[in-house]
Amino acid sequence: MAKQAKKGGRGTPATVALEAAGVPFTVHSYSHDPAAASYGGEAAEALGVTPDRVFKTLVADVDGTLTVGVVPVAGQLDLKALASAVGGKRAAMADPAAAERTTGYVRGGISPLGQRKALRTVVDTSALAHPTVYVSAGRRGLEVELSPHDLLTLTTATPAPIARP
Repeated sequence: MAKQAKKGGRGTPATVALEAAGVPFTVHSYSHDPAAASYGGEAAEALGVTPDRVFKTLVADVDGTLTVGVVPVAGQLDLKALASAVGGKRAAMADPAAAERTTGYVRGGISPLGQRKALRTVVDTSALAHPTVYVSAGRRGLEVELSPHDLLTLTTATPAPIARP
């Protein structure tokens, strides 16, 4: 995999973080349709990859602490499993404005990498079944492909079964 940054600039905070870490990654861009029903589904289709390799980044509130869950776009985040994975009791989806403000990204473009404030992160264990996975590169229409092991390392994530079909 070749390292690539967004042409014409430094890239997004996610690609800048990947460059700084020196891990191999590839940036994939596509034309985002604002009317798309699912950001992740749109990414999988546009890039021609199976939805089990494209992961969405969701921000939840676990016992008052914002926490990131990274799950395949074809599935849903199991909030109870997320809470359990971080030793919490109760989880709910975070307020979108709080998620955007804390991560520095807009909804539909939140990346688990390069966040304004690094949040506790859990990556669904299904990611480990693939040589590479796709996550948002920090804006709608931009995905980054990298090793799931590098994703876990760079986000200091816990792997856990947090997705449900």
